[in-house]
Amino acid sequence: MSRHETSPTTVQPASNHRPNACCFCWCCCCSCSWNEDRERAWRASRETKLETIPNCEACAKPTPEEVRGWAQSFDKLMKSPAGRNIFREFLRTEYSEENMLFWLACEELKNECNKHTIDEKARMIYEDYISILSPKEVSLDSRVREVINRKMQEPSSHTFDDAQLQIYTLMHRDSYPRFLNSAIYKSLLQSVSRSSSES
Repeated sequence: MSRHETSPTTVQPASNHRPNACCFCWCCCCSCSWNEDRERAWRASRETKLETIPNCEACAKPTPEEVRGWAQSFDKLMKSPAGRNIFREFLRTEYSEENMLFWLACEELKNECNKHTIDEKARMIYEDYISILSPKEVSLDSRVREVINRKMQEPSSHTFDDAQLQIYTLMHRDSYPRFLNSAIYKSLLQSVSRSSSES
């Protein structure tokens, strides 16, 4: 098997005799031609993949109580499809929408039972949000990345649990306080309060 045919999930034995050890690196940290080929193919398919991401989740209009509840806890916000939509809109203004997209993709993966579908979705999540070649790469520490790289040898519906928790915590601590003070949230709050007082 030539290096161009090697699957990134192939487990290679540790050896000091491989001159092109970097070419089998799952994290794509080298600049050899094998990775350049992969990057070209990935860029060509990226537009198609992006089209499959729904712009927003379908949901009913939130009640004033629900909107006010989002300020009480981040969990309430994230459990509400309408809350996730408005928060995602805010994240887009901060150029960090990939955090929500990654979290949603992990939730979807957790509901999968079919082994083939799990493998496919896990690979797509890796390429879209974990790979350093991706423009939508999420910010994860090296420990979590190592765990994911190990788990990708045999992906399961819980491969990204540690990473998902880390991104959830990041959104909670970093983006959520700014969201509550944002024009997006405040204008929604005013709009639902006004419509409820009129009815």
